[in-house]
Amino acid sequence: MQWLKKILGRDDKFFDLLEAGAEEARTSVLLLSQYLQTLNRGGPPPQLDDFVQTRRKEKRIRYQMMEQLSKTFVTPLEREDIEALSFALYRIPKAIEKIVERLSIYPGRVPHTAFLRQAELLTMAADAVVFMVKGLRSGTHLEKVREANDRLQHAEGEADKVMLGLLKELYHGPFDTKELLILQELYEMVEQAVDRCRNAGNIVVQIVLKYA
Repeated sequence: MQWLKKILGRDDKFFDLLEAGAEEARTSVLLLSQYLQTLNRGGPPPQLDDFVQTRRKEKRIRYQMMEQLSKTFVTPLEREDIEALSFALYRIPKAIEKIVERLSIYPGRVPHTAFLRQAELLTMAADAVVFMVKGLRSGTHLEKVREANDRLQHAEGEADKVMLGLLKELYHGPFDTKELLILQELYEMVEQAVDRCRNAGNIVVQIVLKYA
């Protein structure tokens, strides 16, 4: 029966890959938090290669997903939904890598405490995404998905508030023009990473609603 299972696309390979993608996305977020905490303590930060490898793993997962989609006749979820969620997950570690690259070349003193709160909210968002993606395999009840999505939306909303507060400090603080522009861009990049988690969560909600 295994051959029939593969033809019908009822094995778990798509769920395995989506869950692996969500886990890699969360790993990149945890690495960012570790990076900021290490800088705050004055120690040597994690190697940039750690972030590069996480993004490359996510990219390989995405390629495997595309390969499996091309081989499988019937999929457990609609192809468009699988592709959209896979791409949304891939964009998270890609965004994190860019943030760390910019931080690593920033010539001034990085305001670590400002970024730590953003990283905390980003971690909350990534945890919610992992929970939601893992729920697809067993057909998570809509209420559980909504609860996780509420946590995700809360993190995104709080990130917006934190962003506004950070901008206020920038505009009223003793920063020169170049420093202000660089820090503003960095704050916005972290907020965009939270938005990418929200986008992935929204896709999961749409999938669950479709099959509810």
